[in-house]
Amino acid sequence: MQTMLYALAFTAGLVLTVQVGVNATLRACLGNPVMAALTSFLVGLVGLGLFLVLTRASLPAKAALSAVPLWAWAGGLLGAFYVASTIIVGPRLGAAALLALSVLGQLLASLVVDHFGWLGFPQHAISLPRLAGAVLLFAGVLLIVRVG
Repeated sequence: MQTMLYALAFTAGLVLTVQVGVNATLRACLGNPVMAALTSFLVGLVGLGLFLVLTRASLPAKAALSAVPLWAWAGGLLGAFYVASTIIVGPRLGAAALLALSVLGQLLASLVVDHFGWLGFPQHAISLPRLAGAVLLFAGVLLIVRVG
């Protein structure tokens, strides 16, 4: 099962690169990064809606919806910020630099989130090996940004 989760996470990373290129093309055609992001989300909404219909998923109960913490509703806004940012930045920096910087930001934020066990994640203290990995990733980002 763990191997399947690793493969899914890896595939999600591959898909992000394609998504940036697709959305940048959408921006070039539509002429506006926010319109491109909105269009991307609308297409995603339709896709998710079809998936729910095909899998016959049930709607959440009213009690479940009211139990959601206020901060948990921000996921869509954070996703919109990410997509709009990549649409703007991707064509200027290139896919490698954009995603290297994005992954570095994700890694640094995730180290803090894991250390404190925030946002429902299990707690994993920052350790020397984890810091070493972050430093190596940072060095890799510097090489990609400077060479690219």
